[in-house]
Amino acid sequence: MKFPRIFVAALAALIGSSAALRAWDYEGHRLVNELALASLPADYPQFVHEPAAAERVAFLAGEPDRWRNVADLPIKHYNGIDHYIDLEQVPAAGLDYATLPSLRYEFATRFAAGRAAHPAAFPAFDETKNADHSREWCGFLPWAITEYFGKLKSAFSYLKTFQELGTPAEIANAQADVIYVMGVMGHYVGDGSQPLHTTIHHNGWVGENPQHYTTWPGIHAWVDGGFIAKAGVNFAELAPRVTPAQPVALAARADGRDPMFATVMNYLLAQNTFVEPLYQLEKAGKLGHGEQPVTPEARDFIDTQLVKGGEMLGAIWLTAWRDAGPDVYLRAQLIKRQAAGK
Repeated sequence: MKFPRIFVAALAALIGSSAALRAWDYEGHRLVNELALASLPADYPQFVHEPAAAERVAFLAGEPDRWRNVADLPIKHYNGIDHYIDLEQVPAAGLDYATLPSLRYEFATRFAAGRAAHPAAFPAFDETKNADHSREWCGFLPWAITEYFGKLKSAFSYLKTFQELGTPAEIANAQADVIYVMGVMGHYVGDGSQPLHTTIHHNGWVGENPQHYTTWPGIHAWVDGGFIAKAGVNFAELAPRVTPAQPVALAARADGRDPMFATVMNYLLAQNTFVEPLYQLEKAGKLGHGEQPVTPEARDFIDTQLVKGGEMLGAIWLTAWRDAGPDVYLRAQLIKRQAAGK
């Protein structure tokens, strides 16, 4: 895929300005958003590609992690469990991936009931380390992504309506909303491309361990924070690997589930299949931490996951824009305002 030279150069400069920050803790999330921007077609709204807007989208990739830096328990409880899904806990609660409800609170009700009905399947946890009451849950990542898709579609809907009937100030504000939702949403799609965000084995292997994978709790932090810096992963090298974004096919489903939710679940289930390959790299001494060198196998693994995140995010952004019709209610109100001469 070829990208406009000015656009690639601008993004490369933006990446270089944040080199002190690390991996999926920020740098990797930023890369996912930048790769998604690079995947968008030429007819995508041009205001998104303006340098200031592209920088804003890239910067906002780190926003949900910044929310974690405050001590307030309500925000910790609300935000923390949106970053992951421990997929192994879904069947442990007697639920089936193929029939999970698209609605967050319907799922929460079913999961809580399933957990109560199968207590032996859920190891006890230390209540003194559960002040935010997150340990009772398997995580809500697919719902968070799907909900942000709805927010972005809404933002594009009212932007299109303001472009038809609104003022320059209203259009500018609506564009700013689009940029904000795109950027923040990217964080969660990026989380999904990191396999350790889809498993109970997120901080070292837990439970039965016949393959003798590491139980080192630092493996997640290394993948999130250390590897990209040590390997020098960068946008310029990854951009040529990104394929042009294609919209997600959102045909109505016979089971009534939201088609974007089903697509997101398939994405996360696919990334979960790379949990063991990641642990195998570590076991073979190829993951590059400590005195280990960065190996081509590990570099390709991490690069590939970042590209997958960017491609998935670009597809969702594109779908939101193309599927967003005018905001019917807002349009009616603006027509009334126009008729009244206001």
